[in-house]
Amino acid sequence: MEADRIYNFNPGPATLPLPVLKEAQAEFLNFRGSGESILEISHRAKEYAAMQDEAKADIKTLMGLGDDYEVLFMTGGASTQFALLPLNFATKEKKGAYVLSGSFAEKAFKEADHLGVGVVAASSKDGGYKHIPQQDELQIPKDAAYVHLCYNNTIYGTEYHYIPETNGVPLFADMSSDMLSRPLDFKSFDFIYAGVQKNLGPAGVTLVVAKKSFLETSPEQLPTMFKYETFLKKDSLYNTPPAFNIYMVGKVAHWILTEGGLPEMAKRNKKKADLLYGVIDASDGFYRGHAEPASRSFMNVTFRLPSEELEKKFVGEALAEGLGGVKGHRSVGGMRASIYNAMTYEGVEKLANFMQKFQKANA
Repeated sequence: MEADRIYNFNPGPATLPLPVLKEAQAEFLNFRGSGESILEISHRAKEYAAMQDEAKADIKTLMGLGDDYEVLFMTGGASTQFALLPLNFATKEKKGAYVLSGSFAEKAFKEADHLGVGVVAASSKDGGYKHIPQQDELQIPKDAAYVHLCYNNTIYGTEYHYIPETNGVPLFADMSSDMLSRPLDFKSFDFIYAGVQKNLGPAGVTLVVAKKSFLETSPEQLPTMFKYETFLKKDSLYNTPPAFNIYMVGKVAHWILTEGGLPEMAKRNKKKADLLYGVIDASDGFYRGHAEPASRSFMNVTFRLPSEELEKKFVGEALAEGLGGVKGHRSVGGMRASIYNAMTYEGVEKLANFMQKFQKANA
């Protein structure tokens, strides 16, 4: 760890791999011999085109996807996708079916509901979003346009550990906070999207990975920039893309490949999560995890302390120890440690040791 850097547990924008940051720093003034920074170069330049193609190829390689899928780079964050999905794919006759497992899943449903094209297939809201709805809880209309999931819930610290059976209904997923963190049968999904600022890059670009057959079917009456077909046909270059952000996503995807791919990420992430959950479970109730054990996230570990005063003290003392971003979301309070791919085991180990020391001093 660099002497002047803290361990960054923020949920997004979040920590990035240090080697990636150093690579970007080294070539910041002269991108691939162009004599220009990536911030200056034209998105029509051959150097930019090669970089974007490489980023797309690495992402599809990591996901094990073929030519029937396409990678798009869009803007507006996952929040814009919440609206674009029902606009492009749902109708009042064939509605999108939403599984509500947290705040962002709920926000996605509200956009479809606002358009009159959304239904709830399952919800864990009544239980405080402490668990992921399981297969036997899902009530998916046979004529649904799609089933929508939020695969990892940053605020509540829950994550899907199974892929739902939808009986032929297309499966859509918001993977903003666990994209490329573990192997999955990505071919089971028809449409995946992710705001990259949690696990893949800096804020400003939204990654879409979807079947071309879906991307080709945008309704003609939609405005140009609301159509997925526009981004498909123009290779995400209909207008000027967020070039630097895409460049960084490509760097992170390549870093994942060189580090051993998704199996290695899964191994590391489980080890980190097991360490923190172990401290919570061994604390005799001093630390209280929010998520039910079977639904615990490998990306966002959420927990409470005995009082809000202790939580405030915890945040301040953690930062003094070089552990930043551990405060929970304002809507639920408590603590949250985001341990994405780029967070090192050493950082998590330091947090675990601090938690044990803090408990001894304050129990």
